[in-house]
Amino acid sequence: MNIKCIAIDDEPLALELVAKFIKQTSFLDLCETFDNAIEALGYVNAHEIDLIFLDIQMPDLSGMEFARIIEGKKGDTKPRIIFTTAYNQFAIEGYKVDALDYLLKPFSYEEFLKSTTKAYQYFEEKNVKPLSPASADYIFLKVEYQLVKIMLKEITYVEAYKDYVKVYLTDKPNPILSLTSLKSMEEMLPSEKFMRIHRSFIIALDHIDSVSRNAVNIGNTTITVSENYKDNFLQFLNKWIA
Repeated sequence: MNIKCIAIDDEPLALELVAKFIKQTSFLDLCETFDNAIEALGYVNAHEIDLIFLDIQMPDLSGMEFARIIEGKKGDTKPRIIFTTAYNQFAIEGYKVDALDYLLKPFSYEEFLKSTTKAYQYFEEKNVKPLSPASADYIFLKVEYQLVKIMLKEITYVEAYKDYVKVYLTDKPNPILSLTSLKSMEEMLPSEKFMRIHRSFIIALDHIDSVSRNAVNIGNTTITVSENYKDNFLQFLNKWIA
């Protein structure tokens, strides 16, 4: 697995060093370098990029402003960020925008490799697809560093949570956290048993306790049906009432 990346820094020597380190790292593919964050933003919007090495203190558009704009992209297409900066006071802000890591200048190749190895592990886990044999009554989900077998009948609902999903089960007080997207879960779960009713929720139809035109109750949880999914839900509701 190779990670497609770009580097953004208004300091030529710093940009050259990051580019050199990327080229030295076998699992990184350097797609482009930029000394201007606005130009880089246009490139990111037009190309599929996995990882951005991003300076913070830049004219016109700072690294933090750039990161906040990137945060608005959909979860499945949003590139991850490793900040490269000489100012350690930005570390907390970096994690607020869900940065993957934070490299403090000047950094060595050893430090760079440690950070990018963390990125590699992240993308490797994300690319592991949940497993489910055809017509099976269970699925396997990536949970931390193992695949966990989940019985479909035990799933009550699934909630999107950043780059993860929370899967709520009948026999566990707390949800399990899996590194996958809600879209992947929707594709994997059988449509006759599960329904997406919100951009952040998939529900198990067998575990519905009560419904209205705008919401579903599962146990003590009320989940709103959003406008984008209301037509499909109303079709189901009409059948349920009938």
